[in-house]
Amino acid sequence: MTFAAVYWSVSGEKRRKHETETRTFRSSDPQILQSRGTIAVVTTTYDAIVIGVGGMGSATVYELARRGQRVLGLERYDIPHDLGSSHGVTRIIRLAYWEDPAYVPLLRRAFELWRELELRCGERLLVVTGSIDAGRPDSRTFAGALRSCAIHALPHEVLDAAALRRRFPGYQLPPDIAAVYQADGGFVLSERAIVNFVDAAHECGAEIHAREPVLDWDASPDGVVVRTPVTTYRAARLVLTAGSWSASLVPALRSVARPERQVMLWVQPRRPEHFKLGRFPVFNMEAPEGHFYGFPIFGIPGFKIGRYHHRRELVDPETMNRGCDPEDEAVLREGIRKYFPDADGPTLSMKTCLFTNSPDEHFIIDRHPTLPQVTIAAGFSGHGFKFCSVVGEILAELALEGRSRWDLTLFRFSRFAITDP
Repeated sequence: MTFAAVYWSVSGEKRRKHETETRTFRSSDPQILQSRGTIAVVTTTYDAIVIGVGGMGSATVYELARRGQRVLGLERYDIPHDLGSSHGVTRIIRLAYWEDPAYVPLLRRAFELWRELELRCGERLLVVTGSIDAGRPDSRTFAGALRSCAIHALPHEVLDAAALRRRFPGYQLPPDIAAVYQADGGFVLSERAIVNFVDAAHECGAEIHAREPVLDWDASPDGVVVRTPVTTYRAARLVLTAGSWSASLVPALRSVARPERQVMLWVQPRRPEHFKLGRFPVFNMEAPEGHFYGFPIFGIPGFKIGRYHHRRELVDPETMNRGCDPEDEAVLREGIRKYFPDADGPTLSMKTCLFTNSPDEHFIIDRHPTLPQVTIAAGFSGHGFKFCSVVGEILAELALEGRSRWDLTLFRFSRFAITDP
């Protein structure tokens, strides 16, 4: 195994680069680069490095490792953590995809891979509740879900507000809102999914470092170099799955992967029997007050609700307000009181999270336009987590083979004319 060793003087207030050389060591050698007054920083070479070990990154590390690659995953925070986009217990998964019918084949594969991970880890990660996509008949949410069902022959029902309330009494929608009910929808346990991807990656030989932020990276025809406060790493390939921190690593993404502050609220229902698992499908609902989404009671106490583009706050993830205030609650209470009044009880929890939005709110999944050894996934726009299992597979294919079995036209860099990230 080849390492590049960099010695740093620690005798003064500032570190001074003293000497660089390349040697060959046994990885078990306990005497590697130890000397008085110096810190030995060892550069190890990998087949692939993945930056960001959240939902997408953990799946990617696993998919690369199980293909026999020597993989390093680097995460700036804990694994898992609550500072990005992958926490809050649950994330919706649904087949009746109103955003674009092109997502449905990927969703079918995502379901298969979530079930495969469950079998591997022996833990339930995907819970089927049925899904509701509701809105006025001409709304993007209702009409788009119906279109996906028609194009992909998805079993579904169209319910008016009265029929929806009879079947699922927690929903009390006005007569001008209709719903597409699709029985296969539900939710994925987000933190547990990350934990199990990481455990599976470890079993396949991956190395993963938490609390090690990336300072910068470079690419050359020989591969990539990644620098952290700990050391410098080399690899043949690099995959960037850094979520809301993507633009700090790829500056051209600043205009097409923009972080937005979100808030999730859990409340104690006045009639909890209407919001229990088995009695309340997950939902997306387009209403005059905004686009709401929600879940039955599960994992932690309370009915969970959020609103897309909560207060339309574009933020820096390093400096954003991570607390929650009365205005945050008021935004979500408006939806509860009008459409789910039996849930309008005391607050139990509130959490901030992040969306990283692309201009058209479709994903960015592509190889770097000028650096083929670099693959980038970003801009998941608040609807990406359900795809983690299949996106990890896609990123592994792109990194190793330069192509994917899936049609990724919708996700190409070229739609934004990004030529030099």
